[in-house]
Amino acid sequence: MSTTTVTETIAAPAQSLRMRVDGTDPKFGDFRDDLARDGYAVVKGAIPRDRALKYADDMYSWLEGFKLGYDRKDPQSVHKDKLPVINEKGMCLQYAVAHEKFTWDVRSEPGVVEAFEKVYDDKDLIVSFDAVNFGFPNRTDLPANKPWPHQDQDPSKPGFRCLQGLVNLLPNGPNDGGLIVCPGAHLLSEEFHRDMADEERIPAWTPEWYGYTERGMKWLEDHGCKWKKVCAEPGDLLIWDSRTPHYNLSPKGETPRFCIYTCYMPVADATQEDLQRKKEAFEKRLGTTHWPNAKHTGSNIAKRDGQECTSNRFEPVNGVDLGERAFKLTGIPYIKAQA
Repeated sequence: MSTTTVTETIAAPAQSLRMRVDGTDPKFGDFRDDLARDGYAVVKGAIPRDRALKYADDMYSWLEGFKLGYDRKDPQSVHKDKLPVINEKGMCLQYAVAHEKFTWDVRSEPGVVEAFEKVYDDKDLIVSFDAVNFGFPNRTDLPANKPWPHQDQDPSKPGFRCLQGLVNLLPNGPNDGGLIVCPGAHLLSEEFHRDMADEERIPAWTPEWYGYTERGMKWLEDHGCKWKKVCAEPGDLLIWDSRTPHYNLSPKGETPRFCIYTCYMPVADATQEDLQRKKEAFEKRLGTTHWPNAKHTGSNIAKRDGQECTSNRFEPVNGVDLGERAFKLTGIPYIKAQA
């Protein structure tokens, strides 16, 4: 993998990765070559390490602030009854966490935004209001996090359409859980789906999710695709093509996995209806999926044992007054006035 940072000068002419979907003839001279070839890349030091660790500290404080009994100094307090609702994959989706100050601060980090600007060769971007991941090691109070290999893109809509990302905030080594990818498989996506067209799909709530069955996994293996755990340091940005097969693992060592999902796309890819829906999600402090055009919005009503969590929140504890650049990422300034 390249260790190019987002601040390095790019000698190649500006161009969008969408002009390079075959993964051949690397010419960018930075992480975009990895992304085009492998379907994923690690952008080292997108956020300075000290700031990344401060964001992780803010996330610890947010968990403790529920006053349910969690204490970062006490590993025994990592229990579903002492934490807000976090699923077995480490994802926290409710409680207005998508709009907490630490979440928006990470989304607004120049090194993170600039990486996506380079990929799309476009500064007019919008960002998803995506989930936060609190992956604690060796949990026995939740169902097992079984492998769930998938791609986040409708097979009937091929080509490079969406770039997913996450900012890693704690040291993340081989045993610390995190992102698993199948390098290069994005280039075989159309062939794969042609060959697998007769197989019944795993049920999903959106067509933009495709789960790999045992037969699909065998196909990938037969075509030379191997799975890889991506390791990262605090402040590294992990990005991947939505066609790339991936999933996550829970930590098995001693270090939690904390990250914030950060996905951007050109505002030109969103309709005015999308932007209006995104505005409503922002005003109601709702989350979205990783798709920044907000085709699907979530809820702040978490359920615990089938009942509404008594700790539900509908506003962030620490909101943020967005600056001009960050506010543009909401998409709201791009809404055209109705005649």
